[in-house]
Amino acid sequence: MTLWILALGGLALINLVTFQVWAADKRRAIRRERRVPEATLLRLCWLGGWPAALLSMRLFRHKSVKRDFKRRFNRIVWLHLLAMAATIIAFQTL
Repeated sequence: MTLWILALGGLALINLVTFQVWAADKRRAIRRERRVPEATLLRLCWLGGWPAALLSMRLFRHKSVKRDFKRRFNRIVWLHLLAMAATIIAFQTL
């Protein structure tokens, strides 16, 4: 039980950080300042921050046009969803 609480807390934290970084990158884009590298944005998604990134894409209209970036982002989301589905199936068979 404690492990699940720690895991959910970690996911909440990474999503909060991801949202903040994407918002900062959007502000920098508007101001034509130095941007957050796309690799950093995608790393945050890999770490579990993809829900906040998806919300940021919709809310700020950020990174929503770049095809290559969206393709890589969508790959990350699908891999996470498949991993979650596999985990749920594995726990149901125990």
